[in-house]
Amino acid sequence: MAVLKLHLDEFDEVDYDLIAIHSSLEDYRLAYFINQTLPVNLSKSNDEVSIMVPEGEAFFPKFTYDDQTHDMLWSLIPNQTDISTSAQERRRGLFGTTDWEVNRKVHLISELKRVDYFLKIENNHNYFPASKVVAGLKLVNRISTVYTVNPQNIKTKNNLIF
Repeated sequence: MAVLKLHLDEFDEVDYDLIAIHSSLEDYRLAYFINQTLPVNLSKSNDEVSIMVPEGEAFFPKFTYDDQTHDMLWSLIPNQTDISTSAQERRRGLFGTTDWEVNRKVHLISELKRVDYFLKIENNHNYFPASKVVAGLKLVNRISTVYTVNPQNIKTKNNLIF
């Protein structure tokens, strides 16, 4: 009888390009400018990226484009969102207890807190090289910095599985 071995290293392969974008634009405006510059049609997805943090569950909106002719999936995700948690304080006084909500910023990739957005390109088998994408994004006036990120160097890369 043959023995089959499963190597877990096979599942750690990265099959996507990750591009970091620094911009003060809102996500829908950035998607619009990317659509004008690159041959993509990013649109708001009904699905959101959710991650668990100690404060609860955080949701990140995403814009996607499914290029079926080249079997590529483009996703634009903001790196930070606000999560609101309720807190309660007990005081002696006229009003007894006080309830309030606290908003905290949560990052999708906590190692890269200064990055505003990530552009993830899945199944990009050098059809559209990341260097061309970066060069195209540099043409957008409202993007201050754009560069590629090596996903192997990110500790929380499991947050990019969606």
